[in-house]
Amino acid sequence: MAAMIKRKRKGFQRRKVCPFCVNATMIIDYKSPEILRKFVTERGRIVPRRISGVCAKHQRALTVEIKRARTLALLPFTTANMIK
Repeated sequence: MAAMIKRKRKGFQRRKVCPFCVNATMIIDYKSPEILRKFVTERGRIVPRRISGVCAKHQRALTVEIKRARTLALLPFTTANMIK
């Protein structure tokens, strides 16, 4: 029992709320890339649920619509500066 290590307690973090459940006018659609860009990283990866706060139902729909937008070239698959 040489030195007792003090552990930091994690603070209470407010639960994230799904923006699509709260705002019914916000529709997930591949034709609106400005909404879809909020759920894609700068590298082009889809943001996971635990970070974005989207519920499971809307995350599945969001993933499908992001992939459709990528196929139609409304969203990039990756960033251009990654290719060297």
